[in-house]
Amino acid sequence: MAWPIAEVARMSGVTARTLRHYDEIGVLPPAWIGTNGHRYYEERQLLRLQQILVLRELGLGLAEIGRVLAAQVDELEALRGHHRRLLAERDRLDALAGTVSRTITALEQSRKDGSPVIDINRPENLFEGIRPDQYMKTMRDFPELAGAVGQATAAMSEAEIEAGHRERTAQMIRLAELLAAGEPADGAAAQAETGAQYRALVRIRAVTAEEFRALGRSCVENVPWRAAYESIAPGLAAYQRDAIEAYVRTRLS
Repeated sequence: MAWPIAEVARMSGVTARTLRHYDEIGVLPPAWIGTNGHRYYEERQLLRLQQILVLRELGLGLAEIGRVLAAQVDELEALRGHHRRLLAERDRLDALAGTVSRTITALEQSRKDGSPVIDINRPENLFEGIRPDQYMKTMRDFPELAGAVGQATAAMSEAEIEAGHRERTAQMIRLAELLAAGEPADGAAAQAETGAQYRALVRIRAVTAEEFRALGRSCVENVPWRAAYESIAPGLAAYQRDAIEAYVRTRLS
């Protein structure tokens, strides 16, 4: 049985334009192309599309997905591997959801009695479910910067790497406290924190205004980054994005 591209788009939620792009780059050729020029897909192609969508959800880029699909031999074993990774990701997101729930409770309590929302002396409680190595995985959208960060990290000791992770955690928590206090993202306090973030990046590699702006957008658009920020305080991802946008507009433009 074969399905035309329009039907595959309807069933999968992937646009026909995207399916044509997958064909053009070689990750999902159709089973055959009709005399009318329309692409048709059979069960084997639908299974491959499922794998592509799973790998996309796991954060892989199309080039990496192409390499994974080219290297696999047994489709069943490949799906089992994808299933294991999805279960691990589910567990991680469950942990993050629990952290977000606790943060909401803390914010609600703070509004009632003025108690502190975040205990910066115990940041590990706010980052339950987030592993230090996940920071590098979220950099795949910025390959040149990721390469520079990777080189710098390779020269560090385990203690230095852990210290860097804790400092990034502390920066995010300080921003969360500003957010909870009602400080505007373009205010002096938030801009001071954002400036420190920019200078930390520049110490590793020169970062253009557009790159820094793109990093800010990724705080909302990149699923792992957004989950990390939202695990600290609801709305923190957008607050960080807006703070970076303001910094670029007023300091880097």
